[in-house]
Amino acid sequence: MERMDKLEKTIAAYPNLFRIDKNLNKLVKKIELLNYVNPVNIEQEKRNFFASKYNVNPSFHYRKIDFDAHKLQQELFSQDLAAIEDEETRDFYRDVIYDYSGLIQCVEAVGQGNKFYFNSLKSFGTPTEKDVENARFILHFADDEYQQEMMPVYSAQDAEEYFKEFTKRYDFDFEIQLSTKISAAAMVLNNKQKLLLKKNHTFSANQLKVLANHEIGVHLVTTFNSLRQPLKIFHNGFPKNVETQEGLAVFSEYMSGCLTLYRLKELSYRVLATDSLRKGSNFCDTFDLLHNQYKLNREEAYNISLRAHRGGGFTKDHLYLTGLKKVYDLYHAGDSLDDLLTGKVSLDYAPIIEKWREEGLAEEGYYENYAFEFNDNSSTKLNFILQNLK
Repeated sequence: MERMDKLEKTIAAYPNLFRIDKNLNKLVKKIELLNYVNPVNIEQEKRNFFASKYNVNPSFHYRKIDFDAHKLQQELFSQDLAAIEDEETRDFYRDVIYDYSGLIQCVEAVGQGNKFYFNSLKSFGTPTEKDVENARFILHFADDEYQQEMMPVYSAQDAEEYFKEFTKRYDFDFEIQLSTKISAAAMVLNNKQKLLLKKNHTFSANQLKVLANHEIGVHLVTTFNSLRQPLKIFHNGFPKNVETQEGLAVFSEYMSGCLTLYRLKELSYRVLATDSLRKGSNFCDTFDLLHNQYKLNREEAYNISLRAHRGGGFTKDHLYLTGLKKVYDLYHAGDSLDDLLTGKVSLDYAPIIEKWREEGLAEEGYYENYAFEFNDNSSTKLNFILQNLK
């Protein structure tokens, strides 16, 4: 009750800001890009691709968008931002509108080849030469000895039980659903508070721990923290938040002691696959790079190629490694990560979170990431690699 009274007073003090924030919340609820960019025929096309001896590019199909993209763009840009008195906050919401406009253009162009790719570049960028060098630096390290916990033996149903047990420390009210229409082993749908698991995937003990600390420890923690914030933008997402959120999620793997060189190499292959788009590679070319040149097994090579080429060329995957490095450096500089868990926020906008908290427009995170309490990483090799990334 006291919390509601406080919120009502804050809304009364900033009526224009909350009106615009509420309007934007209504408009952007349907822009869950991952909902549209994942093909609906992944498994069938994988079978066809393998049957073709890796010579015929997959023909992916996608969900149709269920909103009027042009109308949504018009409504986005019709917001009366001049009514927000504070200049810093007004500039922030201007960035928000441009960012969501870019995401709408991405959704609208899914499956349209270069049209989607160029929109993806605007929203997510592409690997720099430094990023590619970092990926190659990681890949030159000899693989660790194969350990029992890396053996894939657990079904999606086993994974569901594991995640339910993991979340008992929280009071999250979320749904777990098995799906054949996702490219990752697991993913969170922020707007639906839902965790999707790849139905036909077999998980290792290490991967279960990785996904629990990544998807639940960060993605669901930030989802449920965002729902407690006065401003809805914490839930819908700050501009360019992907790098920060994925960096936090992989750093959660590191802190919980389950990040491996194998996993770092996976993120590096994603960088190279994303970079191959810039060079004009088609699906077969990217698969050949990973499978024949880097000797990655065909299942992993297919999945990483799929992640890069879905939609027409999706460049998001290079941000995991850059995000990890930024969060790693932040933590080792002695800075707190608490503000970055308050919602779907971006490191670039950390100062405005602090400003808003002083003004009563933001709250500290209610849920925490337990892995961040103690550094459980014992690998000197991983520390050496992360310290030396450029």
